[in-house]
Amino acid sequence: MIKISCKSKKYTYNVYHIVKSFFPAGDIIQNVDEKQDSLVEVELPGASCFSLAPEEAEAALAEKGQAGYPTEEARLQAVKREVTRQLYRHLEAVTGRSLAWGILTGVRPTKIPMDRLEQGASREEAADFMMERYAVSPEKAALAAEVAERENALLSRLDCENGFSLYAGIPFCPSVCSYCSFSSSPIGEWKERVDAYLDALIRELRYLGSRAEGRKPDTVYIGGGTPTTLEPEQLQRLLGVIADSFDLSGLLEFTVEAGRPDSITEEKLKVLKDFPVSRISVNPQTMQQKTLDRVGRRHTVEQTVEAFELARRLGFDNINMDLIAGLPGERIADMEDTLRQIEALAPDSLTVHALAIKRAARYGQEGRTADLHGEITGMVEAAYAAARRMGLSPYYLYRQKNIAGNFENTGYAKLDKAGIYNILIMEEKQTILAAGAGASTKILLKTPIQKEGGKKADLVRAENVKNINDYIDRIDEMIERKEKWLWR
Repeated sequence: MIKISCKSKKYTYNVYHIVKSFFPAGDIIQNVDEKQDSLVEVELPGASCFSLAPEEAEAALAEKGQAGYPTEEARLQAVKREVTRQLYRHLEAVTGRSLAWGILTGVRPTKIPMDRLEQGASREEAADFMMERYAVSPEKAALAAEVAERENALLSRLDCENGFSLYAGIPFCPSVCSYCSFSSSPIGEWKERVDAYLDALIRELRYLGSRAEGRKPDTVYIGGGTPTTLEPEQLQRLLGVIADSFDLSGLLEFTVEAGRPDSITEEKLKVLKDFPVSRISVNPQTMQQKTLDRVGRRHTVEQTVEAFELARRLGFDNINMDLIAGLPGERIADMEDTLRQIEALAPDSLTVHALAIKRAARYGQEGRTADLHGEITGMVEAAYAAARRMGLSPYYLYRQKNIAGNFENTGYAKLDKAGIYNILIMEEKQTILAAGAGASTKILLKTPIQKEGGKKADLVRAENVKNINDYIDRIDEMIERKEKWLWR
């Protein structure tokens, strides 16, 4: 049992996730005690304890020359970071192990080097800053800085202030994978409601098109779920409405996440070809049949190859493939064999996800927690090497809570085939108008608004309900949630 006690709620998130990263199988009890003297107290198995007093944190910051903060909020953030850093060093000493991303617990680590680059730092200086300030490993710091530099170059092609991107969600899949936490449902259970869902989605899309006010989308992304679970005529209807409702003449990218190979047919791909769809995904997750069967992906390895080759024959020259490192029962040798088969297909981009531990536990992975870090280390390194061999460079990355091995999800692509929307959804540099069940619209405000606690925000979110029936029944409410913020 691991016990954590914090003097303030502002320390709880970082402290919990750092401890959980070092002890993924540990049971943790956490509480807040405003009367305790120390900022944080952690009691580990074996009677090892960590405690940090306020004066100790302040003294450490002063020793580093970090004083004279512009605001009280800046000082409190520096103290929180120092608490996290000292706890991290203690856990390093106790376990004899380091974390690839050091004390970082957020999902967007590239924001740090991107900020440094925008201030005029070099890629090397941005990486050094991450290592020094956040204890990030040299390899991950270099990766983050490289990605941030590439993201900056890609984003420079967009009109981030006046432009926008469009997302449409199809929350249906052929079957729901056992590890999935996305808002999706088996298409077989919803056959009688798909057209009603499309009616609501189209209503929302037409509204968004009417409010675009002369603006052109830079990117369009149809995701899910699996959009190609729709019948060809349903796809035709959806894409036709998008083409009619928005000016697509300035598009840099139009992605349809075809995804599951068992949903892809020649007729559906030909429908996509009738529209300016420039990028699709054919996602195997693994090329090991035993794993596909285990996690509930009801397709074969052969179907993946057939779907990919069919898309190539029909002229799709920007195809992404997704893989997951750490699927139940897989070892490094399985990932290496999967990568060998992927290399033979030569996709234009490859996205490699590390399975989140909270999901892995559902497959009896608890018994593997001791070696899970080492397994995924090898898998991630093998994927990085394979991507380089295929001429693919890292262009975006993000992290998840409880991600296995404290790793990241990384997208690799050929020089001119990077998924721009993937960058936008992470970096929040442009308004994204999103339609569909579970979709999240992100609106950048020209005039920041005041939030609780005195903070200002230049971005607001308008969330749609996830439940499909609720979305259909409450579509007018979903539209109204966006109305007061659009183009404010």
